[in-house]
Parts: sequence; structure tokens; C-alpha cells
Amino acid sequence: MTPATSVLHAPTPTASGPESLAEALGLARLLGASLAEVDAAAALQHRVDRKYLVPLAVAARLMVSLAGTHRVLDIAGRRTTDYRSTYFDTPELAAWRAHVQGRRRRWKVRTRLYAEDGLCRIEVKTKDGRGATVKHALNAEADAYGRLDSTATDFVNAMLGQAGITSVPATDLTPASEVRYHRAALADLEAGTRVTLDGLLTCHRDDRTTALDPGHVLVETKGRLRPAPADRLLLDLGARPVSVSKYAIGLSLLVPGLPGNDFRRIARTYFETSAPSHAFERNAA
Repeated sequence: MTPATSVLHAPTPTASGPESLAEALGLARLLGASLAEVDAAAALQHRVDRKYLVPLAVAARLMVSLAGTHRVLDIAGRRTTDYRSTYFDTPELAAWRAHVQGRRRRWKVRTRLYAEDGLCRIEVKTKDGRGATVKHALNAEADAYGRLDSTATDFVNAMLGQAGITSVPATDLTPASEVRYHRAALADLEAGTRVTLDGLLTCHRDDRTTALDPGHVLVETKGRLRPAPADRLLLDLGARPVSVSKYAIGLSLLVPGLPGNDFRRIARTYFETSAPSHAFERNAA
């Protein structure tokens, strides 16, 4: 077993709250950056995302390696942010199906609340012809979270239409699930790339909940077509990219009778569901 592999599979601490998550990641060792600095250098609305599910111990080693080039978002001394995202879909779950089937024109619509700061955004994510993520956002009042009013539906229709998705009227979309997690955001202010780490992640629908194992975090690198230094460091630590969507894996576990999909192995390894789930029954799509 190589050193990298042994680290990847070694016992790791768990996080029980945002403070313990920040401590386990070692965020205090990084220099802080303001939201304005991070947005100015690394907003990256058109980007390539690479995702990794890793133990906290591996993520902490990554923080040590990135400390010389990356700064962590710091808001009044707080180095993680409570994210809440309500995802919208059609009654037939067209967005979910487009994602799990790997369709070229896939999309997500959500409202996102930054809970501590009382900020809300309506966001539309699509894929371009080269597989890169394109994200558009509209600022809104905090009480707009979890719903799409007329202003939001006009925005969603415009952004989906711009991506060539014209068969999904925003008025057909209703809340499908909520995803909650605490995020640490890092940015290389010179290179303009970002790394996010999401822990304490839970997905909710009706009375069902599924949760990522608290000893793991979802690491996302957000940059250009060429892998960033963080990607190379993660590979050196034994991590490998995974194809995973918080929304898609959440519904896979929380909605009985959805067709089988490639998230089964990841879900069985990293997630626990609080109620019996029939997500992996193979029914016709």
C-alpha cells in the first residue's frame, strides 16, 4: 500500500458542527480573503468542475499543501458558510433524468440561501458544448428562498433559453429537494481558480433525509479545462475524481422507484438514509 493510499483509507475524525469542521480541516493555517477579493479574482461563472469525496484527514493535508497559494474566504472571522439550496424540477424530474442519463443539454435550477448572512440567489446551471459548467445568478431577498416568483421565472426562462433549453417552462418547476451543507471556499487570487470543501452535507425531501458520512467532505475544484494544482495534489494523495451531483444523488436515495443509476456505489459507500429507500429499484425511465 502506497503512502497516498494509506492516507486515503486511514481512520479519520468526524465533524459534528461547523467549528469542528473548520478545525478538522485546519482552516486557521490559511490566510483569509474577503468575499470581494474572492469574487474579483475567481468568480468563474464559466468553468470546469472536478469533484472528489475524501476523508477529512486527506482534505486537511490538501489544506497544508495549498496554504502557500490559496486564501480562505473569511467573513468576520467565520471560515465556513451554511449553504441551503432548494432545487426545482418538473413533476417528471426532467432535470434529474437529464443528469443521470448524461444528456448534453442538462440543467439545474435552484434558490440558494447563505444562512448566516441572510443572502439569497436564484441560480441556473447548464452545460456548454465542451462540457463546462455555465452558471447564472440573480440576487434576491432572503424571503425569496425556496420559491420562484414572477421575477425568478422570467430569469430562469431567459437563462435556459440562452442555453437552448426551451422545453422546460419555469412555471412548471416546483421544489424537488433541499440540500444543506457547510462550505469552506478557497481561492488562488493570482491564478483565478477556486477550491471548495463541503461537509456536514444532508439532502431532504418530504420526511426523508440522507447524509454524507461526517468523516468525509466533498472537494470541488473550479477552474479551466486544464486541471489545477489542487487536482494534481489530490491525485498525489490518492483521491480520484468522481461524477456526483448533490441533487442527483439525493433524489436517487430519497425518491422510491427511480431507475437504477451510476450513483449506487457512491451512495452505498458514503451516504446514510434515515428512512427505507427503494432508490435502486430498476424501473423503466
